[in-house]
Amino acid sequence: MWRNIRVWIEQRSPAQVIAGYYLLAVLIGILVFSIPAVQRPGHEVSFFDTVFMAVSVVSDTGLGVFNMAETYSVFGYFMIMLMLQFAGIGIMAMSTFFWILFRRRIGLRERRLIMVDNNQLALSGIVKLMRETLKIVLLTELTGAVIFGFRFLRYYPTWEEAFLQGLFASVSATTNAGMDITGTSLAPYANDYFVQIITVILIVFGAIGFPVLIEVKAFLSRRELHLERSFRFSLFAKITSATYFILLVIGTILIWLLERNHFMKNMSWHESFFYALFQSTTTRSAGLTTMDINDFTLPTLLLMSVYMFIGGSPNSVGGGIRTTTFALNMLFIFNFAKGIREIKVFKRQLHQDDIMKSLAITVLAILMCTASVIAISATDRSIPLMSIIFEVSSAFGTVGMSTGITPDLNAFAKCDLMVLMFVGRIGLTSVLLIMGGNKREPKIRYPIERVING
Repeated sequence: MWRNIRVWIEQRSPAQVIAGYYLLAVLIGILVFSIPAVQRPGHEVSFFDTVFMAVSVVSDTGLGVFNMAETYSVFGYFMIMLMLQFAGIGIMAMSTFFWILFRRRIGLRERRLIMVDNNQLALSGIVKLMRETLKIVLLTELTGAVIFGFRFLRYYPTWEEAFLQGLFASVSATTNAGMDITGTSLAPYANDYFVQIITVILIVFGAIGFPVLIEVKAFLSRRELHLERSFRFSLFAKITSATYFILLVIGTILIWLLERNHFMKNMSWHESFFYALFQSTTTRSAGLTTMDINDFTLPTLLLMSVYMFIGGSPNSVGGGIRTTTFALNMLFIFNFAKGIREIKVFKRQLHQDDIMKSLAITVLAILMCTASVIAISATDRSIPLMSIIFEVSSAFGTVGMSTGITPDLNAFAKCDLMVLMFVGRIGLTSVLLIMGGNKREPKIRYPIERVING
């Protein structure tokens, strides 16, 4: 039996195997959250809500149908943090850690799975990338937990509770999970700018892309060793970093402009700045908040929905269409309008396959999210359209931010969100590979003919 299963798995494409692994992780999550010790005494969670929670954690999203702080025990908190490691860093990255730990040889098939799971273009250096990623993420989480732990001593009566809150906050921020055990996200620290700055740094570390962090580390190492040969950042690092921070700055400015006469009307400059900065940062993929999202006006909620749709960077803990996809689309539109067919940026020319891939991902994402909004609206007409758009964008971008409608959604709407969360986690690249199957060279070529469009 096991031999037949192994043969069947080996016949699947890497993208199909990766999707299967995440489905298996969801099943394990359901079993874990069904353990009585995970829940507080007197709190019972229905099977359907347990499935929703498992999908939300495995997809690293954070959308919930109940208050986690009131439902789960301390043991449950640790189970969630453990699962967030697999969800945030990636199943294959964590598998690499155990393969290295037990000195198991990592073969060609395992390397191909790692490549697909982390959206890499080549097999070379893939294991080293996973090792460096694990080091950076775990060190970041540990540092954040220690800093938060000491800071939270002023908020909690015992050091155990302070450091538990600090550890969970650090893991949640670094993995961009959007989960909390305060019951009100980061609202208790709305006026604590130190906590907000550390959280923003952790969110950026998780969402900007692990290859970027590794390149920065290599650059700093060369500076410390005073090596003469100059260091060149990759095109990926330049595009994703520039796009990430440009969107961060623009988002901060736009939120402030849209809310300066509304939510931020009577606030001081530093209060309004931190509200705008934090929401601009967390909306992209993290989902943590320092206020009630419903206090924002409609234009701001639309802006935040767009940001959640874009999401984080490739090979990060974020979902959505990703920053490089958005950047390539903008570069394509700009150059096409100028009549330029060869797109150049940072003294490099982009490959046509990458442009086509970014357009395909964006179109597929728009179709999926639009279909979800229509379907949910049709099955539950009592929920405002803006709330549905916001919820769908949050699920697809694996953000976890909500206007509070999740518990009130019907079973169909929750299933729709679970599909979006799952797709957002495995990535639309994997979805396209699953849909397209194995690449084959065409046996017949037809004459080329132009078609009127636009």
